[in-house]
Amino acid sequence: MKHRSGLLGLFLIGLAVAAHAQVPPVANPDQLSMLRSDNPALARNKRLVFDFWRIVFEGGHMDKAPQYMEPSYIQHNPNVQSGRAAFIAVIGKARPPKPVASRIKVPVISIIAEGDIVTVSTVRKVRDPRNPSHIYYMTWFDMFRIDDKGLIAEHWDSSPLWVDGQPPGREFLP
Repeated sequence: MKHRSGLLGLFLIGLAVAAHAQVPPVANPDQLSMLRSDNPALARNKRLVFDFWRIVFEGGHMDKAPQYMEPSYIQHNPNVQSGRAAFIAVIGKARPPKPVASRIKVPVISIIAEGDIVTVSTVRKVRDPRNPSHIYYMTWFDMFRIDDKGLIAEHWDSSPLWVDGQPPGREFLP
């Protein structure tokens, strides 16, 4: 009997953990407030990344990339080669130009700057590859290093290798 009650206890704990397995991340509704800083250099770096994201990355205006990116841009995403030209080729192919939004379209959790680094964390909706009917939310991050010329020189993100040429959650991105 003791063995059975122990198993029942473990089962109930498992149910409780499964029921509370995730608290989905929540976006900050005021993106512009995240751009402020008492330090003018940090505010400028945040604005640079914010505008790059809206105009080049989401807006698909690859002709504007030289205003934001170093030609020797270093990429740490395992799916895209380094260099501004490689970024334009890969991302430009996936994102034709469209009107530029006044805010980043994906839900932004935070925009944080420290020194020459700006980190943007966002809510990413993804489909479980093991159970395609299960959709969940995760925190995605993109981190950028700004060089002394005020251009994006380096990028990191949390991307695994893409499946069929698509990043996780691509079907849900704007």
